[in-house]
Amino acid sequence: MAIEVTDRDRAKALRREALLRESARLFATRGFNAVSLEDLGAAVGVSGPAVYRHFSGKQALLGALLIDVSQRLHDGGAAVTARDADADSRLHDLIVFHVTFALSQSDVIRVQDRDFSQLAPDDLETVRHLQRAYIQNWMQVLGEVRPALDPAERRLRVQAGFGLINSTPHSVGSGAHASFTAATLVAMTKAALLAELGDGGYVSAPTTPTN
Repeated sequence: MAIEVTDRDRAKALRREALLRESARLFATRGFNAVSLEDLGAAVGVSGPAVYRHFSGKQALLGALLIDVSQRLHDGGAAVTARDADADSRLHDLIVFHVTFALSQSDVIRVQDRDFSQLAPDDLETVRHLQRAYIQNWMQVLGEVRPALDPAERRLRVQAGFGLINSTPHSVGSGAHASFTAATLVAMTKAALLAELGDGGYVSAPTTPTN
């Protein structure tokens, strides 16, 4: 039997989404500790206490925000990994997926980088679990492309790739520049993941021609 969704239910869901969106913006701009419930309520047109109708407090709102983004990354990565395609294509698609996500969610990434430690213990563990699984998806595909890499090396390369992608959205705009940045990030991340090591374990540097 289908459950009827009322106008009140829809309005509540929209208000919750608005609170998540505005909390990302405010936390990214000011920092978690500098934002009050009154600030959050005002951003969506309600009083501070009205926020409690949707979340038990500011920390719970932060938890919902970071769990949501971690879940979306996990699910998107798992969907790419499960595709019926060769490993090179899936690795490329994983990179494109993460770059696209990062460039469209720069506020959340900034909050994740700065306010992760403010999470409640249970939310912290949930986010870590989702992130570990997301990393494993990347490591699996990278291992298919570069089977000679041991797990520690694959993990290092994947995390370095994330660092490269996630550090960029803070400083880019929209439009043509963002499109150019996306293409550049995809190419740079792929190069970092697949870099060949030279003698001594270092990436071979290009030689400078002499006259």
